[in-house]
Amino acid sequence: MTAAARLAPIGVKVNIAGNSSDRPEQSPRGHLPVLALELVDLIGPQPGETVIDCTFGAGGHARLVADRIGPEGTLIAIDRDPVAEARFQEFETQAKCRTRFIASEFSLGLKDLQNEGIRASALYMDLGMSSLQVDAADRGFSYSHDAPLDMRMDPRQSLTAEEILNTWSEQQISRMLRDLGEERYAGGISRQIVARRPLHTTSDLVDAIKAGMPAAARFGSGHPARRSFQALRIAVNGELEAVDAALPIAWDTLEIGGRIAVISFHSLEDRRIKRFFNELATGCTCPPELPVCICGHEPEAEVLTRRPISADDDEVAANPRARSARLRGALKLAEREGAH
Repeated sequence: MTAAARLAPIGVKVNIAGNSSDRPEQSPRGHLPVLALELVDLIGPQPGETVIDCTFGAGGHARLVADRIGPEGTLIAIDRDPVAEARFQEFETQAKCRTRFIASEFSLGLKDLQNEGIRASALYMDLGMSSLQVDAADRGFSYSHDAPLDMRMDPRQSLTAEEILNTWSEQQISRMLRDLGEERYAGGISRQIVARRPLHTTSDLVDAIKAGMPAAARFGSGHPARRSFQALRIAVNGELEAVDAALPIAWDTLEIGGRIAVISFHSLEDRRIKRFFNELATGCTCPPELPVCICGHEPEAEVLTRRPISADDDEVAANPRARSARLRGALKLAEREGAH
């Protein structure tokens, strides 16, 4: 039984026959979408519906959705990465539905659709890095390759990882590592970064990170640079700000009865998504001592995931990047208060 089948609430249809053999095959270019069956089961796309893919990437989820919504359905894809736009051009030649692409950061793309009056029956986001970005050694996302300190999801933006590391103060870098990477050795690492300036490559950064950590910490679980690279990537691309901006716009773009699903890869994103859905699902807000409700507040959402859905052992074995993925979903019951 899949994770989605174990966790889905009453009323959510799930492919309980799913197993590792049902999962999407790796594409010719090596891309394997994370939690693909679970996401599609959660949003339940139907023939003729309009669905928005906020983070197209290599299009792994989009291919499954396109098959479900069929020739009368429309899939709108958003991505700020030019490489993803090139992948979309390949995708649309084979898609079994109508398609459209918006080259933009997803909160801005969603705002454009909202301004056009577009409403969707389902919408999903696959946050974090795509495999296209990780596997492109020259873009500097990975600590496994020596590359320029870039880390821009949109190469057209000006801010790079190199600029942050070589111009921010020690205090600013330490705060970034602590708040965005939950790095316990942020102070020591930031001191080494400043002392070793200028840094130009990912190897320069890895060396500074290792020098700023106690010897024992360098040999713990996972690569010692993992948290620092995460923090720097989030800062360069404004990822948390984008999530905060996108969630309410995404919700307003959904029709009543529409479904939203979000895959996140670290706790900073997952907490935001959980809080947003739970706030929408909250009913009466009157003090508990009042005998009757006087606020009249009704829930605007039904949370579809009691706990976040995670990848099963078979998927993690086939795709180790799925290990940290968490999927949450919600059903829209009413318009958000204050929405335009």
